[in-house]
Amino acid sequence: MGMELFAGFARIAAEGAAAKGPEEALYALTRALPALLGDPSAVLRPNAFREDPPPRVGAACAAFLRTADGLHHMIVAPVNFAPEQYHELVDIKLGHPGEVAHTHQPMLLRDTALHASFVKILQSFRAGSSIFAPLMWQGSYLGVLICANAARNTFGEADLIAHRGFAALAASLWVAQGGPEWMEAQDLPSLPRRSVGT
Repeated sequence: MGMELFAGFARIAAEGAAAKGPEEALYALTRALPALLGDPSAVLRPNAFREDPPPRVGAACAAFLRTADGLHHMIVAPVNFAPEQYHELVDIKLGHPGEVAHTHQPMLLRDTALHASFVKILQSFRAGSSIFAPLMWQGSYLGVLICANAARNTFGEADLIAHRGFAALAASLWVAQGGPEWMEAQDLPSLPRRSVGT
């Protein structure tokens, strides 16, 4: 697993640097992370899923980027999110992404059912395990990198450590590829918003 992770990091860094824009650079991460992080055997454990039957798609990843007005996270480079959630605006104070925005600290939810404050933002399935890492640049909060899996106890401490490294790479790629300028240019009133349930 260690060598695979290092190889993945190198491949993602190269693809992100070669991308033709900030969101394309983030897709280099969000498309790869579901296969690189987490325990694939978690799906085999009894009572692994919060939904019955288990969802058809079991892993998702996205960057929630702080909008220029500081009021929302925009869902950017989503993988296995519902199509209508592409560039969806989510209140920057909502749920665990909101807590990361406030504290600038990473979070590991091994089993989301054990967290009464867990808010279901992802619409394609109910996450059983999630990891969050802030995207920071020179002390400023840019957003949060999120991976979710339908199976409980998919993610552990080692995954969170790796995820923090990928978040640092994501922040660097976002800035290098002109992400802040891209965000400034977005027409926020025209973007989808949703009343998110628990």
